[in-house]
This record gives sequence, C-alpha cells and structure tokens, in this order.
Amino acid sequence: MAEVTNYIDRLVAELCPDGVDFYTIDELITLEFGTRITKSKDAGTIYPVYGGGGASFRTDNYNREDKYVVSRFAMSEKCVRYVSGKFWMLDSGFTYSVKDESLLSYKYISYWLLNAQQEIYACSSQSAQRNLKTAEFKRFEVPVPPMEIQEAIVEILDKFTNLEAELEAELEAELEARTLQYEYYRDSLFEALDCPRVPLGSLGTFVRGNGLQKKDLQESGNPVIHYGQVFTRYGLHEDKTLSYANDEVYDKLRKAEKGNLVIATTSENDEDVCKALAWLGETPAGISGDAYIYRHEMNPKYVSYFFTTHDFQRQKLRHITGTKVRRVSGKNLETIEIPLPSLEEQQRIVDILDRFDTLTTSLSEGLPAELAARRSQYEYYRDQLLTFPRKGENQ
Repeated sequence: MAEVTNYIDRLVAELCPDGVDFYTIDELITLEFGTRITKSKDAGTIYPVYGGGGASFRTDNYNREDKYVVSRFAMSEKCVRYVSGKFWMLDSGFTYSVKDESLLSYKYISYWLLNAQQEIYACSSQSAQRNLKTAEFKRFEVPVPPMEIQEAIVEILDKFTNLEAELEAELEAELEARTLQYEYYRDSLFEALDCPRVPLGSLGTFVRGNGLQKKDLQESGNPVIHYGQVFTRYGLHEDKTLSYANDEVYDKLRKAEKGNLVIATTSENDEDVCKALAWLGETPAGISGDAYIYRHEMNPKYVSYFFTTHDFQRQKLRHITGTKVRRVSGKNLETIEIPLPSLEEQQRIVDILDRFDTLTTSLSEGLPAELAARRSQYEYYRDQLLTFPRKGENQ
C-alpha cells in the first residue's frame, strides 16, 4: 500500500507542487432530492424504496438508477451508499450530479463523500431524529486535484472495493458452509436417538408471559426478557438479561425460573417463531406477553437445542397461524413431540453441541472481525489517498 500512496504523492508533487484547490460542495455538485411516495405508488414488489435509513419497502415505480445516495436523516454514520439498479429515492435522502465533469470526476467525489461519512453524520441536528443540516453540508470543502490524479485515485479505490467485496463473499460462503455442517450434525444426533418421543405437554407446562412492554425496559433493576429480544439479541441459553425493570413492573410479571425455557411465540416470519432460550440465571426473569415459559424437568439446554432442529421446525410449521403477524399457541406447543432419552444421554448431546456451538460462534465472530480489519485498513488508505495540501499553505 505504501507504494500506492507514494505514487499519488509523486503525481501531486509533479502536477500541483503548490498544493490543491479546494471547492465547496455547492460549487461542485447539484443535490437531487428524492420524492415522497404517493398512495397510488405506495405498493409493489419490484424496486426498493430508499430513505433515511436505507431500503424500507418496495414499489413498482422508480425515479433513480445506479446512484450514490446521501441520507438526510442520519440514522447512523453510514450516510452514503451506492445503490445499484433502479430504485425509488424518497425525500429523506438525495442523489447528486457533477456540475462540471471537466473539473470533477463523479466517482472521485463519491469516494470523497464515502470517506467523509463521520463528518456528514456530525453535520446533523442532535435530536432523536438526526436531520442533515443541508446548508452546512453544502459548505463542506473538497480538495480537487487535476483530473489525472482523480482518475488514478478512482482506479486504485475501485480495485480496493472489488477486493473487499470478493473477501466478504468468500468469508460469508465459508461461514454458511460451516453452519450447514453444524446443523447437519446436530440433526443427526437427535435423529439417531433410540428412545420414546413424547409430547412436550406431557413433560411440562406452558405459561404465557404478561405485562412487560418496551417502555418498561431499563438498564438496571430486576431481570426481564422481552419476546422481541429472544430472536434478535439472545443465544440459545443465557444467565443474564439485556434489560431490566423496576420493582412495580417486575412484581406483576410471570417469571422464568432457572432451567425454564423462554419461547418467543410471535414474529413477522416463520423462522423466528418459537425461537427459544434456556434461562440459566439464578434470579427469576420476568417475561413479556407474546412469549411462553416452559417449565419442565429435562436438561434445559437439551430442549433449547431441540427447538433449533429441522424436526422441531417441521412440527412447528403445522401450527403457525396469522398473516402479517405469525403465532403459535401454547396449546399447540404442547402437542410437539421431543425425543426423550435419559438425563445422562441428554447431557452427552449437550456437551457435543456445546463444543460445536463454540466452534461456530468463534467462526462467526472471527470472520466478521477479519473483514472489519480489512475494511479498517481500506478506509485508512482511502483517507490517505484523499488528503491533500491546500494551495497556498506551507508545504
């Protein structure tokens, strides 16, 4: 990488030895704000609709194609992104065009904006709905070296971007392969069991959670689990909660004791319905509505692993009801059959799957960490390539 930056430094020294001219955003590009979706167009499945937080839904109409999008409502520091193909741009964001293509390369300014995302995010109102201060954004100053240098930088950054995309695809493929291998071995362990299959209702009781709402969640107090967290933020077994509640709320809740299962029985998709975790905490955890507590005498981790098998998923699908919101009732959960080996055999299976789960988790953590390191390296060199001495300043 050092030779790349040295090459650009030599070009700068040769083509602009006195430094580089800076221009404001307003002098360089025209902001092209999106358009609200009308009721007649607020439907369809073909084109993604982009707003302040990325793609939100789809429509059968489009007003942009192959563009960089800048979010006016800064949901995160990722305020700039490239959208390939046809899409609809809402008025919560904008695309842009270059005013003078003999002065400025479209891809050069796009890379500069990508590199300036933290500054763009900081240039927004500090309210709950962060709104980009467009007037201040237009006053951002951009270094504009000669076109030969811009084109050289774009060529280098294009190669970096392609390499990053290839690496991400390779890591995701490896993770998917390892995950499929783990799922196959897990299912094989359960299928090989030579033991009775018993309805869950014969082995324990299902108690529906109650009363806990998102507004009740706080950072300290009594341990509580909201059903939405079960399939978004928890693993298969936990001994600490992510959220807490005050005494008044907690005292009214039904609670999962150590060894109970907590099952999210409501979701917007079939995959997440009946995601379960084994509660292993010493203190009972208060549980929200749209979740069930399963009280039983089996190995809790054995039961939570069973809930991830294809056998359980096949049985579950027969009982899902609802259209937009998908549900499974406690009565229907009672009918699902589980293989019931001895407690010793349950522990043997848990020990094996714990080792596999650790390997898979370390892989799922390790691969994104490797990708993040590569991205950080790429962003560092992108910043180096896009930083220039201002004309007239001391060299």
